[in-house]
Amino acid sequence: MRFVTTPARATGSGLIAVALVATIAAVLFPLWSYADRSGTPRAQPAAGSVPTEWGPLSATDRDFVVRVRLAGLWEVPAGQQAIGRAPTRAVSVAGEHLVEGHAYLDARVREVAARLGMELPDQPNAQQQGWLRELTAASGLDYQRKFANLLRAAHGKVFALVAQVRNSTRNTLVRELADDANTTVLDHIHVLEATGLVDFDAIAADSATASPSGPPPPVPGATPRPAAPVAPDETSPTGQDPGGPDPTGPAPIAPDTGGPGPTGPAPVDTPVTSPPPTSRTP
Repeated sequence: MRFVTTPARATGSGLIAVALVATIAAVLFPLWSYADRSGTPRAQPAAGSVPTEWGPLSATDRDFVVRVRLAGLWEVPAGQQAIGRAPTRAVSVAGEHLVEGHAYLDARVREVAARLGMELPDQPNAQQQGWLRELTAASGLDYQRKFANLLRAAHGKVFALVAQVRNSTRNTLVRELADDANTTVLDHIHVLEATGLVDFDAIAADSATASPSGPPPPVPGATPRPAAPVAPDETSPTGQDPGGPDPTGPAPIAPDTGGPGPTGPAPVDTPVTSPPPTSRTP
């Protein structure tokens, strides 16, 4: 018996084959595309990294090294200006810390860059040059406020980058530089805030992020519950030893110390045997 393939049957077989190919492609393509994404946890650390003697040097590491250098290029002149003007003792002290801190940090970053074979900028960027012009044009209390707030805001942003790099870098030199930068930046934040001129509301508004999962705001007039003790007392609230039996069970029996208790002698569970007689020498 011969089967004759009609056009309709051939068309149906073709549609089935196309459907099977499409199904297989739909299953395999997401797997291939996911594995090839640079944003996956496995691929992300290697993005833009180059090998060095001290560990991989990522794009974030290189950006951090450059930004440490840029910070000193404008903050040292700003500090020198504050020392020269010295409108208040607090502003002058802040200027001294800026100059001294970045003199040390600049030497460190140039050393690290030389060992890593990185090029560093030799002048402030356009934004930093604008800040310096703004400080130069200001005077009196306006200058003091601009000095404290421009530098405090800049240090706050660098501080966040320092923490990120210190946490994630796999390069030993960059990690050590992040330690030094952390100490220097935090010191500068302290002395700038000590001027009493930092606008914390403006800083908070500039760095505010939504926190929908945070706790609810406090209710005015409400009395919060007392905090639980961090460490337990000698005894638990029920009077039992915290490490003893369940408070609903029988109370533990104190060991016999050899003398009568407050209500009489302690019960004896096992017979007491007399010690063997000692031999006497005739």
